[in-house]
Amino acid sequence: MSEIFTTTVRLNLANDEDRRAWAYLQTMDRERYKSYTRAVVTAINDYFSRQERLAADPYLETREKEDAFLRRVQEAVEQGIQSANANSLGNLAALLQGVRPVTPPASGEMTDADFDTAMDFINGL
Repeated sequence: MSEIFTTTVRLNLANDEDRRAWAYLQTMDRERYKSYTRAVVTAINDYFSRQERLAADPYLETREKEDAFLRRVQEAVEQGIQSANANSLGNLAALLQGVRPVTPPASGEMTDADFDTAMDFINGL
């Protein structure tokens, strides 16, 4: 008995789905799929294995959609954070340009005015 089985696939180009399948076959990646046979075998196996997984787990498709949605949300948040960080650094640099550094007294001792200011601050707490 032969290990090779030959069959014919007939595509009706008047049918939208058949025409789409033909277009995929015409534009398929020849590096990945060396022949129509390889592309058709891969498509059939993927389709029926997915059908088996869906039969075994009816919520599989819902979880896949939720996972894809969560990945898109996560990517959007990460991009927003990166954008905000870049903008914040620019804003911080602009704010710091107008700030004068405070110079401590040369002697290192507090003056009466410094002491009064510190006590006013503490009493305000």
